[in-house]
Amino acid sequence: MVRKLLCGGNSLRETARILNINRKTVVRKLLYWAKMAEDYLNQISLQAREVEFDDLETFEHTKCKPLSVPLVVEYKTRRILGLDVAKMPCKGKLAAISRKKYGPRPDERPLARARLFERLQPHIHPEAIIRSDSNPHYPADVKKYFPKATHQTVKGRKGASTAQGELKKIGNDPIFSLNHTCAMLRAKVSRLFRKTWNCTKRPDRLQAHLSVYAYSHNLRLLENAK
Repeated sequence: MVRKLLCGGNSLRETARILNINRKTVVRKLLYWAKMAEDYLNQISLQAREVEFDDLETFEHTKCKPLSVPLVVEYKTRRILGLDVAKMPCKGKLAAISRKKYGPRPDERPLARARLFERLQPHIHPEAIIRSDSNPHYPADVKKYFPKATHQTVKGRKGASTAQGELKKIGNDPIFSLNHTCAMLRAKVSRLFRKTWNCTKRPDRLQAHLSVYAYSHNLRLLENAK
C-alpha cells in the first residue's frame, strides 16, 4: 500500500495519514522499495533497439536549487530503462538570486549522464537507434558509450499547457514515448508536481522515489501487455 500510494500522487505525510502510521515508517518502506527497484532496473534482461532520452528538470527545496533527472525510455513500450538525479546551476531570472543566496552551484549533469549510460550499456543494443532533443552535449555522450548506435536528434517543441509542458503542441511528437512518460511522472510523483508547496528536500530521496515509480510503472506496462 505504501508503494501504491507513493506512486499515485501522494506525499510521504499524506501516505502516513491515510494508513495511520508514522511518517518514518513510510520513509523506511520507501528506501526498502527503492533498493528492490534499483536491483530490478539493473537486471532488466533485454537489449532495447530503439530508445529515447532527455533531462527532466525539478528542484530541491526552492527553485533557486534546480535538479536534473536524465531519463531513458524504450520506444513504443514506454518502459523506463534507467534514470539518475543531478544538481545543476540555476538559469534565467533566478540565477543571480541563487548565486547570491546559495553560492555557486555545481553542474553534475554530465556525470549523471555518464553514470546512467554506463549502467545501461548491457541493456541497449550496440547498434540501437537513440533519439533525443537537440541538446549540444548529448552527441558526445552517446558516441562515447554507444559508438555503433545511430543518434537521431529532434528539434524542441512548445509544450501543451494541459500536460504542464511535457507533452507537445504538435500532431506527431518524435519522442512521444519519453515525453508521455515524463508527463506521467509529473502527475504521479508528488515531488514533481508543478505549482505546489510539495517538493523534495534531498536529491537522494528523489532518486529513491523515482526508482520506485519506475518499478511500478514497468510492472503495470507488463501486466497490461499480457
